[in-house]
Amino acid sequence: MAASASFEENLAAAARHLARFGAEPTLHLIDGEPAASLSGETFANGSPIDGVHLGNVAAGGSADVAAAADAAWASFEGWSRTPGEQRKRILHAVADAIVARANEIAVVESVDTGQAIRFMSLAALRGAENFRFFADRAPAASDGLALPSAHHLNYTSRRAIGPVGVITPWNTPFMLSTWKIAPALAAGCTVVHKPAEWSPLTACLLAEIALDAGLPPGVLNVVHGMGETAGRALTEHSDIAAVAFVGESATGSLIQAQSAATLKRLHFELGGKNPVIVFDDADIDRALDAVVFMIYSLNGERCTSSSRLLVHRSIYDDFTERLGAKLRNIRVGHPLDPDTVIGPLIHPRHCDKVRSYIESASAEGATVVEGTGWAGAPAGGNYVTPVLFTGATNDMRIAREEIFGPALTAIAFDDEADAVALANDTDYGLAAYVWTGDVGRAHRVAGAVDVGMVWVNSQNVRHLPTPFGGTKRSGIGRDGGDWSFDFYMETKNVSVAHGDHPIPKLGG
Repeated sequence: MAASASFEENLAAAARHLARFGAEPTLHLIDGEPAASLSGETFANGSPIDGVHLGNVAAGGSADVAAAADAAWASFEGWSRTPGEQRKRILHAVADAIVARANEIAVVESVDTGQAIRFMSLAALRGAENFRFFADRAPAASDGLALPSAHHLNYTSRRAIGPVGVITPWNTPFMLSTWKIAPALAAGCTVVHKPAEWSPLTACLLAEIALDAGLPPGVLNVVHGMGETAGRALTEHSDIAAVAFVGESATGSLIQAQSAATLKRLHFELGGKNPVIVFDDADIDRALDAVVFMIYSLNGERCTSSSRLLVHRSIYDDFTERLGAKLRNIRVGHPLDPDTVIGPLIHPRHCDKVRSYIESASAEGATVVEGTGWAGAPAGGNYVTPVLFTGATNDMRIAREEIFGPALTAIAFDDEADAVALANDTDYGLAAYVWTGDVGRAHRVAGAVDVGMVWVNSQNVRHLPTPFGGTKRSGIGRDGGDWSFDFYMETKNVSVAHGDHPIPKLGG
């Protein structure tokens, strides 16, 4: 795997696998065939490592989305009627092919996003796991419930909702694409996928892998382009029955408005300002490791990162001092170096945004503790130094806004009630993490925090059958297990009378 390979081996693999993207423009995949944009337009894709041009990408518009939606609609009946066992076999073949090409996926995604190879190699395998999990559930996806009453037998069944749009983000694009696309395909839906324009490359690999593994043409289509054009066309298209979106809360609001005219079903996995609450009776060493991992891995560019650290005042100084020492040992470097923890951020615009919070923190009175930067960082790269903000309060920008980078805001609390109040004093409600040795407190706090997911004495360990999603501005709906099928499928109830139950008589 790429993570165990040397830096030089990863560089060579990246050059080999990326050559195809620089030689010719990266195209859409519509009805099983590569397709240039009907307008002929492209956009440039640059590497976050050094700004080097990786290649041009087809810039889709409404006509390209319409062609992809037509293909998805034309293939929908055949795919939705394909027996679940056959869909299962095909999706397992996709998973097998992902594993076989995991090295390629990892190095391409590492260069395209700036994420460290140590995490991207695992993300590729998680993509295969997502396909396997939902493949195994495809045969029973349409099953329902028997709900008898005194005079009737009620039974339910489910069917695929139709062609769906999937709009995915740039932070771990391959894994998150599989997280949405695999259950849609298992349910019998066809898909038009619009990947993030800042990280377009592995979407091509996924579509290519699926087609080669036996997925029929038109079942999975990919249209590249800007959110304002391709994304909007997808959310407004009348033949797209539902849209699953992962990204910023503000973009989710736009999609909700754009889809209103066609009354689409929507699923949003949006932003977070997730608290990790550390009580003074916690296992401090383990809590410290989890806090560091959940904000400084994946460049801090993930929705479930624990970006607000709430620590009991009695241990605040010691905990943040130890945290600062660990921070200085976190290695910033080239993402293909297996020793690197933090690579370059995805895009210059995002890099500038993250850096702006350092100035904001100082201006608002917080103390900025900086990690160790990379002295050899190439010009043109989007590198930042990981930071810790201490002495912060919950009214500061660094505590209220989603930074989405390797930046942690540490706030002291006085007691359990104060910790819960601080945790809930945010527009977001995706996840929370609680560290305590008191089992009663663990349950009380987990029940009191207004979020969709809570991990107690743990970092984010994903269990695929469980629901994933948030409250407030963090999203609408849940993924995982049967919750995914609830989104991608319509439920029908049939009520059959047992016999001659009373029927009201009107008109004589």
